[in-house]
Amino acid sequence: MEVEWVQRVPVHTERMREIRETAEKLDIYLTCHAPYYINLNSPDFVKLQASKKRILDALSMSELAGIKSVCVHPAFYMGMDSKKVFETIRKAIDEIMKQKDKLFPHVNLALETMGKPVQFGTLKEVLEISREFGIYPAVDPAHLHARSNGGLNTKEEWTEMLDTYEKYVGKESLKCMHIHFSGIAYSIHGERRHLPLLESDARWQDFLDVLKEMKVGGTLVSESPLLEEDTLRMKRYYETVRYC
Repeated sequence: MEVEWVQRVPVHTERMREIRETAEKLDIYLTCHAPYYINLNSPDFVKLQASKKRILDALSMSELAGIKSVCVHPAFYMGMDSKKVFETIRKAIDEIMKQKDKLFPHVNLALETMGKPVQFGTLKEVLEISREFGIYPAVDPAHLHARSNGGLNTKEEWTEMLDTYEKYVGKESLKCMHIHFSGIAYSIHGERRHLPLLESDARWQDFLDVLKEMKVGGTLVSESPLLEEDTLRMKRYYETVRYC
């Protein structure tokens, strides 16, 4: 289950302990989505510091709540060279990760693959930073499908995606992936909005086949507007897939 802190991070520590206890009692694996208002490439010093604080707040409260991985929308290119943006974000992540042992020792910082070409978040960008800091990204195939204006929607492409993932962060990392999935509307400018599975061109059954074939583990979060319905649709299909 994904905890939605997309507007703000809560501040009541006792509530976090209640979340942890409830999740442990019900055996629920928790992830979190950090606030949308983050841009680690902002030229405005105040906005940059606020972005880093929102990430640290989400990570530290997740530690208290027993949340395993926090999804973060990293940044916008803002018309800058992608290599320069990469270094700016890398520096910000370095500053955040220096707080890990103290504030969030058991929580993963998951930079998400993003759905618009103006956003930092290609698969290789988030994998390269993740490899350097010993973390793993939040992989959203729907975002990558939209970012490429209809690409990444076949078994062959998803297999290549997971092979790339393994190349960067290791075979064992495939056992604890943080994945988002849904249908998605898009244009040449990338992502427009999320769609229910059956109202989209997502070959979701093929995607689940690939996860089963490659023995991928971890958590898959549905981002469908029909949240419960599409979650169950994917879960029921996944449970019917049998591979040796």
